[in-house]
Amino acid sequence: MIRFTLAILLLATCFPFLAPGATQPNIILFVTDDQSPIAGCYGSSDIQTPHLDALAAEGTRFTHAFATTASCSASRSVILSGLHNHRNGQYGHTHAFHKFASFPNVRAVSLPLQMSQAGYRTVQIGKYHVAPVSVFQFEQRLKGNGRNAHEMAENCRPVFTEKSDQPFFIYFCTSDPHRGGGIDQASKLKHKPDLFGNRPNKGAHQDIKEIFYDPAKVKVPAFLPDTPECRAEIAQYHQSCSRIDQGLGHLVALLKEADQWNNTVIIYTADHGMAFPGGKTTVYEAGLHVPFIVRHPAARKKGVVSNAMISHIDIAPSILDLAGGYDANKRGPKKLVAVEKVPNGENPGKKETSYHGRSWIPILEQESPAGWDEIGASHTFHEIQMYYPMRVLRDRKYKLIWNIAYRQPYPFASDLWAASTWQAQYQQGPAAKYGNRTVNSYINRPQFELYDISIDPAETLNLAADPDFETTLESYQDKLKGMQRRTGDPWIMKWRYE
Repeated sequence: MIRFTLAILLLATCFPFLAPGATQPNIILFVTDDQSPIAGCYGSSDIQTPHLDALAAEGTRFTHAFATTASCSASRSVILSGLHNHRNGQYGHTHAFHKFASFPNVRAVSLPLQMSQAGYRTVQIGKYHVAPVSVFQFEQRLKGNGRNAHEMAENCRPVFTEKSDQPFFIYFCTSDPHRGGGIDQASKLKHKPDLFGNRPNKGAHQDIKEIFYDPAKVKVPAFLPDTPECRAEIAQYHQSCSRIDQGLGHLVALLKEADQWNNTVIIYTADHGMAFPGGKTTVYEAGLHVPFIVRHPAARKKGVVSNAMISHIDIAPSILDLAGGYDANKRGPKKLVAVEKVPNGENPGKKETSYHGRSWIPILEQESPAGWDEIGASHTFHEIQMYYPMRVLRDRKYKLIWNIAYRQPYPFASDLWAASTWQAQYQQGPAAKYGNRTVNSYINRPQFELYDISIDPAETLNLAADPDFETTLESYQDKLKGMQRRTGDPWIMKWRYE
């Protein structure tokens, strides 16, 4: 009895939200593909996201949440390892000829393996997009159409109803609102919009009540051109996001039906920002800024709006904290997962014992927690042919971007190059406007970009070449180097000879 009482006290200390006698909660990590924080709960009146809005009203909505890289595989490797991709080795895409993969030594801190070690049933459904499986292994993989989150939720029903003494951890990843599925042949525009996974001719996915948007009524973000082509693509993008929302609603309904709602933490985010040039594959705000909502059933406060600056390196330690397997003092797992010896000649990577991020569980009920005022970002590849390393240090006042390969033109992801939003402007010539930039300035970038992000959130005025900001530039370069040293970034050597 004494041991039991002590255990409960320890749980209460580590998990201030848990009621006396509570056990490990179920956890669902809901990750969408290429979604910016454009939703009703984020102040967007031109899109319908009632279920996400309801989740935010029940939990904590982070207003300053960021991906560390706006590239699919690389970002997901960060989510599942708690390590920047320049450290874990997943420098870019893993599928097909791209072939990037994380180092074997990442197993020691891998989120799915750590959760299994902590006593969870680990389940993955939808987009996986990381490698190798030995590092990011889930015990169970469920089938599901990534373009239909409603179907994905339905396929999770057996997990919710299974009689088990173990809680579940579900990695739930949609393919929406990623570009794909062809172009809208019904469009009268010369440059026709991508369908973003929507059915052609206003068709509907099974069990989905599709919401169609009028291009004339959508809001165009500042980084994009206000053109018919762009508006048409935003309308398709919004439809895809609303389909995700219906899937989220069904997921919540199933949890309630299975009597699991009051013991399940839901974390909702995206791998990075929307798939438009200026967003995805860049380190501009539109590429890194993501929705981030956490609903903890035992939280005393509901509808919290937090301005803490968090990033994807904080997800793994936070989830492991919920599971009881996180050591806050060393910012790492209480117990490392065993790492198998690799064959001779294979590079295992550096030994991993801790995360680059930290747990945000202790600050879930705080609107302005102290010490959460800076993030770093690291992008190297998207597709294999897209080598363009960029590093970022951002706080509440300034944002520094280091374009390491600035001498070469900015490379395009194949789908973004073909995007009607881009082609309509590109074909007008280098001087054509593209949002708050020109076609030429988007493609040809300076070595450093310094923005006063507090008054210039659209990143319009680059201060790096302004003599009045020379001291500021040097200060943020030093901060960036510090981030690179702390996180073992091999590209730090570029300061010496490029």
